[in-house]
Amino acid sequence: MAMIILLVLLIFFAVLGVPLAFAIGASCITYIVTNAPTFLSMVPQRVWNGAFSELMIAMPLFMLAGELMNTGGITKRIINFCLQILKPFHGGLGEVNIVASMIFGGISGSSVADTSALGSILIPAMEDLGYPPDASAGITVASSTMGMIIPPSTPMIVYSMISGASVGALFMAGAVPGILIGVTQLIVVFAISHKKGWHPAKTPFVFKEFASAILSGIPALLMPVFIIICVSFGVCTASESAGVAVLYSMLVGFFIYRELTWKAVIEALKKTLISSSSIMLIIGFTTIFTWVLTMQKVPQIVANFFIALNMPSWGIALVFCVMILMIGTFIDVSPAILLLTPIMLPVMQSYGFSALQFGAMMITGLAIGLVTPPVGMCLNACNKINRMPIITIFRGALPYLICNVIVLMAISLFAPLTTWLPLALGYSL
Repeated sequence: MAMIILLVLLIFFAVLGVPLAFAIGASCITYIVTNAPTFLSMVPQRVWNGAFSELMIAMPLFMLAGELMNTGGITKRIINFCLQILKPFHGGLGEVNIVASMIFGGISGSSVADTSALGSILIPAMEDLGYPPDASAGITVASSTMGMIIPPSTPMIVYSMISGASVGALFMAGAVPGILIGVTQLIVVFAISHKKGWHPAKTPFVFKEFASAILSGIPALLMPVFIIICVSFGVCTASESAGVAVLYSMLVGFFIYRELTWKAVIEALKKTLISSSSIMLIIGFTTIFTWVLTMQKVPQIVANFFIALNMPSWGIALVFCVMILMIGTFIDVSPAILLLTPIMLPVMQSYGFSALQFGAMMITGLAIGLVTPPVGMCLNACNKINRMPIITIFRGALPYLICNVIVLMAISLFAPLTTWLPLALGYSL
């Protein structure tokens, strides 16, 4: 009965529009006051311990690196590089959008940052070249979902804090699913663009332009390669690599591309502070929620319930996928990870799923939620760029989101897609 009251209060506060961190905190404190008042003095310590983590340093630093590369000219070079690479394959800006998102995701670790950075440049350019507004926006938000799956990944860092899994192993677990989403979306975009006549007229290959784009793009392209190699092979931690990414973004922006200004740096710091502090508050208060769930033995109760159903592992995987897709439409990524991992991870492990596969499944599924109404953070970011209704943007993205769903089903039913690369690099499950 006490847990029902806790959940009802959480939903009640959330419906009232109370920020999620305070909705979680208020409901938990109400529960503690009425059921275990002696534990009230432990709440501040629990909140502090939840947010006080070395891993939490990496999250704002990766966000800051994404902001700096957008204002420092790195984003433009990535787009120009992709344009030149795809020219010989008759690729238009739709394909450029997909490939650029794959590269950008390897730097920022954020799908919303991907939408904002690439969308502000590519959406107007795509519309000028004949892409319908809904298709331009739809391709942009759908491709941005790779940003939180391809390493480095901010949600993977959050999941690592809760699950205890290695950040490097989680980065590698998301690499294959992220690339698969990119490749399948690229095929779909190419087919639709060819059918609709959105491809540009063939232009002669000019080696001078190609070489110029490659040379200009090399400093931007080295960053994701450096981050992935350093974290995966233990050269440095995720937090250290994030710090190097920030320093690298500033050096390239100031001294190579010479487009970064101190005013832009201060603005990037402000945006990062607002975004990361809200997530840290949620993490801190979610620690109390997890503590209450543990005291009430909710994970064990849920696990016993699913085990009693006597379902095969593929059945429980499909149930989880449907559940995560539904939850992702109403709850943002980080809160969903923090709320669901303590409950569902023991259940999935009892069915033979590793923490790495479960993390990849959860984050791949929640990435789809970023492009589905009513919450849809990427939809809202895109709306700020082109002022198009989020329902219209979602319809434009729907054909490409099917690729995400197919990959989600594949990694849920075939574990090696998420575990082969970490195991090959010496990580344990």
